[in-house]
This record gives sequence, C-alpha cells and structure tokens, in this order.
Amino acid sequence: MNKDHTSPLPLAVALQYDGESAPRVTAKGRDAVAERIVQLARQHGIPIQENQPLASLLAHVETGEEIPEALYLAVAQVIAFAYYLSGKAPEGAEE
Repeated sequence: MNKDHTSPLPLAVALQYDGESAPRVTAKGRDAVAERIVQLARQHGIPIQENQPLASLLAHVETGEEIPEALYLAVAQVIAFAYYLSGKAPEGAEE
C-alpha cells in the first residue's frame, strides 16, 4: 500500500476467484481510480496485497478476462495471501 498517502497509488488491479476457473480481472485503474479500487476493497473487507510488478502485468488483461496461464503461480500466491489474511483455507486444504 501507499504508506505516506500523499500521492495516488500508481496502479491497482482487482481479481475475482471462484475456485472453479482461473481468476478474472474485475477492475483496474491508475491514480484516482486505483485509490477508489483500494478504498472499495477496504470497505468490503477484501484483502489487499501491494505488488506493483504483478499489477503492471495484470493491467494488460482486459476487464472480465481470465488471467493468462503465465501468471497463475504469482496470482496463486496472492490468493493464498488473501486466504491467510481472511483466516480461511482453500477447499480441501489441511487445517
């Protein structure tokens, strides 16, 4: 996250993962739009991970499209992070 809050977050990408198919890009934007994406995520208790290099790659994916296979591992790590922060485990995972 932007720690000093004096300049806009350069880029934010929101993902949706239903556990059935590949994650999809559901929103993306720069500057004020990025800040709004983060604000909405916080309001809804959605975990946030700052990873600008990954966000830059995901920004090339059209909104509504599945992420490319080349990014599966990196996005899986983000999803695992979100599960961890939410106190949840993926279905079938040992607790």
